[in-house]
Amino acid sequence: MAELALVVYGTKYGSTQEIAQSIGDVLRKEGLVVDVRRAADVRDISPYGAVVIGGGLYANRWHRDARRFARRHRRALKDRSLWLFSSGPLDRSAAERDIPPVPGVRRVADRLGARGHTTFGGRLDDTANGRIARMIVRSGKGGDFRDFEQTAAWASGIAGELAGEGVRRREERTE
Repeated sequence: MAELALVVYGTKYGSTQEIAQSIGDVLRKEGLVVDVRRAADVRDISPYGAVVIGGGLYANRWHRDARRFARRHRRALKDRSLWLFSSGPLDRSAAERDIPPVPGVRRVADRLGARGHTTFGGRLDDTANGRIARMIVRSGKGGDFRDFEQTAAWASGIAGELAGEGVRRREERTE
């Protein structure tokens, strides 16, 4: 029986990391044992029965670390409960409607049998590095468009599915 859940992320400016940590916090509050880690830092997923992969969207592509994680662990991920999320729209659209995954993320979801995908709003502020990021912020299109209530609701749904499957809860591990 699975003992742990893993939430991994690929991020450029830190927004996706904060979403991943929020998802991990909700899963923990629901009683699951969770690790939240940078996708590039994870070498072995054998201890995990459930995995959530998140990536920031840049130029309509998932962050490189999320893509590489999915590719590197593709065989093992097929045998786990898997969910994907993207972050990035710099407007309220992700909070107002379901945004389908970009084509590359759709392929990952299909190939690995992901149970679900969602897109969350992103954040881009004046601390962002890079010429394009600075141009976006200067044009007035930056800001924080994340909806952590939406994130919590999505994570609670994952916890409910995992509880129904018997993923071992923290209380059972400590008895």
